[in-house]
Amino acid sequence: MREATEHAELDGSAVRAESETQPWLGEVGLNGFAPYLMNRIMGRYNNDLRREMSAMGLSTAKMRALAVLSVMDGIQMSKLGVYAVVEQSTLSRAAESLCADGLARRETDPDDLRASRIYLTRAGRAAFDRLWPHMAASHDRMFEGIDEAEQRAFLGTLHKMLANIRQHAF
Repeated sequence: MREATEHAELDGSAVRAESETQPWLGEVGLNGFAPYLMNRIMGRYNNDLRREMSAMGLSTAKMRALAVLSVMDGIQMSKLGVYAVVEQSTLSRAAESLCADGLARRETDPDDLRASRIYLTRAGRAAFDRLWPHMAASHDRMFEGIDEAEQRAFLGTLHKMLANIRQHAF
């Protein structure tokens, strides 16, 4: 395709020649564009949880941190940001707040004194345990009418997509 672009006339056909392998968003449509659909799904999921999170004094960043810590307690803060899909500055504020609220505690990483690890407290575990049924119900609503084989195939596809764009070794 590169060769065709180099030989295209200077009247703008080079731009179209290169894009012919990938249709424009207007041609695909929003419902045919996976990133748009994934954002819509996650936006709806987060919105479904917002009332319960608000009642508990949790933001989306705090909820995501609690969820990750419920599975990977004691993780380094830098990894928590990646797994929780939260910007580092937002995560720092969320972690500070979780610690101030008694839901988590931070400790210096004994293997790397420049880093810190974050742990759930009993109150943090209890908060997550209270939120989990709502998270699971939202998950189940998303997969309503989708059989187990399709769900497994979908998760397999998501794992492949993540591997394609992954920026970290974890």
